[in-house]
Amino acid sequence: MRRVCAAAILLFILIASAEAVGPRLKYVVILTRHGVRAPTWESARLNQYSAQPWPDWGVPPAHLTPRGRTLMTLMGGYYGEWLAREEIIDRQSCTSAGHVYIWADTDQRTLETGKALGEGLLPSCQVRVHSFDGKDDPLFDPIAAGVAKQDQAASDRASALVKDASASHREAFTTLGEILASGAAKQRADTLNTASTLTENLLLEYTNGFEGPDLGWGRLNARNLFQVLKLHVVYADLMRRTPALARARGGILLSRILASIDQAVREQPVAGALGPAESRVLVISGHDTNLSNVSGMLELSWQIPGYQPDDTPPGGAIVFSVWRGEDGRDFVRLRYVVQSLEQMRKVTPLTLAAPPAGQDVAIPGCKEAATSEGCPWPAFERVVRGAL
Repeated sequence: MRRVCAAAILLFILIASAEAVGPRLKYVVILTRHGVRAPTWESARLNQYSAQPWPDWGVPPAHLTPRGRTLMTLMGGYYGEWLAREEIIDRQSCTSAGHVYIWADTDQRTLETGKALGEGLLPSCQVRVHSFDGKDDPLFDPIAAGVAKQDQAASDRASALVKDASASHREAFTTLGEILASGAAKQRADTLNTASTLTENLLLEYTNGFEGPDLGWGRLNARNLFQVLKLHVVYADLMRRTPALARARGGILLSRILASIDQAVREQPVAGALGPAESRVLVISGHDTNLSNVSGMLELSWQIPGYQPDDTPPGGAIVFSVWRGEDGRDFVRLRYVVQSLEQMRKVTPLTLAAPPAGQDVAIPGCKEAATSEGCPWPAFERVVRGAL
């Protein structure tokens, strides 16, 4: 009887061990947009496009709102649970703070987003947020920093397409005009670049939890918000995801991400990597433009319910994860993660059991080399270098 029991226990151990075998998470890069912010335009400028004044946000233009900070802390908490489950960090020990490296753009909204994510990742620990010592960080905008130049011919072609697109999305423009409720405003907002900004501001109102007249003057809801956001994503697709334009602004960022992953694979310092070789988690706190640039260069695409295709709402992130297979080879997987509209509007707590919305993202350039484990590291490296 004892022999039977012992054999059963041994069998259980062997089965459990077999189930535990599989790819092991080794390194993660979270390229995230900042959280919910106030509009970048001053009220006087915004009010030119509406029959009634836009709401008071309670913070300066372009600043992260209190709601936006809370939402990013919740996202950090979700990432922390996931990374702890995969044994990348130990949330009970502040030694893990040394394995998390956060780099943020110099704006208030990106710096505060980085801090909020750090607080969510390791609530009882101090996680330092690193940033550029100057005004324009070449990592996020090398054109403004003066280290890169826009492809003017490509920019002119994209601008011409923007004009054509303005004429081919009349239904969305009509819906936007109904929300703005101003005949003169409809004419002034009848260009795709302006409409893109206005619709993004309506999204920010919705995700910031505004109610009543502060929510699109009482005329905004999830249905018509989805309709007008088409104008925002079409503009972003033409002006930010077009490869020639994306390379000019996103090339440095993508090359630094590649170097950081290379460092994790080699397990030794690599020039250009963000963070020390012992880092296990890299968080890059930037802008929707940065996500659009990187996804445009790599031809990435996603569709999250409630959002337009390839949209980059506040707090959304492209997550690059590096996995070590049983045979010792490294693989790269990509996933787009973002809180749903209602999760942001209701400030819904996030856990592994109740996660944010997300979708695994295919890497078109790795299609032939990809396996069930992901894109083999050598193939991923070739794809990125080709995009650069």
